[in-house]
Amino acid sequence: MIRRYRLSPAEGWTTLVLVLLVCLTMAWTIDDARWVLGRPEYLDHLGFAAIGGVLVGFVGAKVGWGRWLTYLVGCVIAALVVPLLTGMHAFPQGASPHDLYEATAAAVVTAYIDIAIRNLPATPQYLHYIFSLGILVWATSMFASYAVFGHRRSLNAVIVVGIVLVGNMALTLNDELPFLVFYSLASLLLLVRTHVFDEQSEWLRRRIGDPGSISSVYLQGGTVFIAVTVAASVALTQTAASAPLAGAWHGVEDGLISLSRSVSRFLPTGGTTRSIGLSFGADTQVGQVWSTDQGLALTIARSPADKFAYYWRAVTYDRIDLKGWGRSASTTDSRPPDAPPLDGLADGTLPDGLHRTTFTVTPAEFRLPTMLSPLTPAEVDQSVRVTHIGAGGYFSTMEREGGSGPYTITALVPVEGNEPGQLNTAALRATGTDYPQEIVDLYTDVTPGLLGPETRKLEAKIRAEAASTAPVDLADQLVKELHSTTYTYAVDVRDLDCANLSVPECFTTYRRGFCQYYAATMAVVLRDLGVPVRIAEGFLPGARSASGSEQILFSSAHAWVEVYFPGYGWVPFDPTGGGVAQLAPLPSGRPVSSVAPGASTNVGPRVSVFPIRDPEIDRGGATQSASRGSVGPLVVVGLLLLVIVVGVAFIAWQRGPRGPTTADGAYGMVTRLATRFGFGPRPTQTVYEFSGSLGDILPGSRPELEVVARAKVESTYGRAVLGEDRVAALLGAQRRLRLSLLRLAFRRRGRSRRRR
Repeated sequence: MIRRYRLSPAEGWTTLVLVLLVCLTMAWTIDDARWVLGRPEYLDHLGFAAIGGVLVGFVGAKVGWGRWLTYLVGCVIAALVVPLLTGMHAFPQGASPHDLYEATAAAVVTAYIDIAIRNLPATPQYLHYIFSLGILVWATSMFASYAVFGHRRSLNAVIVVGIVLVGNMALTLNDELPFLVFYSLASLLLLVRTHVFDEQSEWLRRRIGDPGSISSVYLQGGTVFIAVTVAASVALTQTAASAPLAGAWHGVEDGLISLSRSVSRFLPTGGTTRSIGLSFGADTQVGQVWSTDQGLALTIARSPADKFAYYWRAVTYDRIDLKGWGRSASTTDSRPPDAPPLDGLADGTLPDGLHRTTFTVTPAEFRLPTMLSPLTPAEVDQSVRVTHIGAGGYFSTMEREGGSGPYTITALVPVEGNEPGQLNTAALRATGTDYPQEIVDLYTDVTPGLLGPETRKLEAKIRAEAASTAPVDLADQLVKELHSTTYTYAVDVRDLDCANLSVPECFTTYRRGFCQYYAATMAVVLRDLGVPVRIAEGFLPGARSASGSEQILFSSAHAWVEVYFPGYGWVPFDPTGGGVAQLAPLPSGRPVSSVAPGASTNVGPRVSVFPIRDPEIDRGGATQSASRGSVGPLVVVGLLLLVIVVGVAFIAWQRGPRGPTTADGAYGMVTRLATRFGFGPRPTQTVYEFSGSLGDILPGSRPELEVVARAKVESTYGRAVLGEDRVAALLGAQRRLRLSLLRLAFRRRGRSRRRR
């Protein structure tokens, strides 16, 4: 006998179309965010993944497959289809299925090796991101489709797809309100349509009357309600200006910033993402968008007589990778208050003639423990943790051990000038290249693949045009070249195809980028020329008042380089063009044959007399991985994760019990829940009397209570054996009662008040 399957959905083809629209909207929102390298075409296949997932869930439900068999078949099909869709991005002109599979597999394996085994802060691979997002869309669509056509729980489908859609919206700065409106319309219509189907089925089962008579009433009324509700919501969204929950985010993001940095290397580089806040961590991944935020990070109180414009350094990095930078194995030491933080470290041995400057930092929105100092911190008024690199101890970062209020630091800075012992170009030119071996090992290493053809062309040009081969002349020539109009400062480089290029090679190829691109390029070129260089992150000088108070905005977050000179230590250079750099050229100095101001030391970012700019001038903003943005979206994502957990628990509760049900078990569940809320059966009540009393309290649950009570009486007292139809009806009634009986909790409070 041939079994025939009815593929025409009893729910109607309209329901299938609505499920497709809901899932396609989710795919379109992710595609619109341009998560992978900022390239819009890289996620165009997500629509096909959504359609495939919906069709698998639909067919599985119509042919009678169970949930897990449908998901298993869907996983097999996805494993065959999604890698092909992914591999097409590696071969735009087309290739054989073997080549497409091989390209996807190679990218996934290489990405795993880079991140999990080699422990790189980022990977140059990108196909694995396309593959992962395709699987996410496929799986979500398959779940939603089977939830509607297999379990007939359209609300579950709307919730799961909505979580992905809203989570995507919370993480991107793109205006995706039209997608949300379209999704809301489709999902609400889907809920109305499936509810009509459920009512029609119930009327048929109970033989109430013509089920078609309720269809037009529900659909017409539901459509009008949806249209009015969505239109009013859109109007409110466009006109509302208050932020009643804004204050709820304060302080919440601080505990999440470190976590976000630790997982950022697993996420794709691209899209206009929201940042939860500024932080300086052990690793930095160079993004594609440098966003601005005029929020106040901190205020620094300085002496009004100190007119210098300091670069406020937060952290330095010795390791430069293809797509970012980090630090090698480091050591962290605790220092008591007022003790020299760098005592006993290589960067703590200082030359003579340094200027002492004392300042007090008062955090505003920047409340992380990272401490700022323009140069070598000599004294701190509280306990700190100093992280340093290498056996000698080269400064990386300094953090407070506790507290979140103001802190005072005394720093030592060199004095620029043409006198002996002062910082100038001639003095640095005479230092030579007799570097400590550890400096060479840590700060001249060049990772394979960093220098491509265009970067080497820049290196050759610098070598040819520099005044001499002295490190200071090479550095000055690089700054001059990168400040020229040949290179363009751009805060958005998502249109550049740098998937297989390192950061310096991307910058020298397209000659566009922001401070991280400038700094990485200068550092790599100098290192290849044998000059020790490290990358520093912190803040540009802020706007100062007459009283000496200096306000630092989040938009002043910046990256620059520090070059090592024997006898002087680390001297900063800022190669960023576009008028962002605020370091003036060093004085030329008097020609000298040698200079020996003192032991090798870190003199930190040099002091420069430079007019403070108008605070209203945008200095370039902050990168997506180190910028201050709206913290609300991340909290929303956290809340969404909580909703997922609660939703899963709710669905698990709703779908129980999973084993075979009995009349005794169903009735026992009813009595247990009712007893917990104060409505348990009295000793003198019969089964029917107890069910009737609950039905008076919960009129909407009377049919289910009647089914359970009749089954209990017939099986226990009449010794009847329930048939399959009766067992199925009993199971359905038990599942619905598990939820409806929860309303007794509210009835209990009302009854308690009446008793008083």
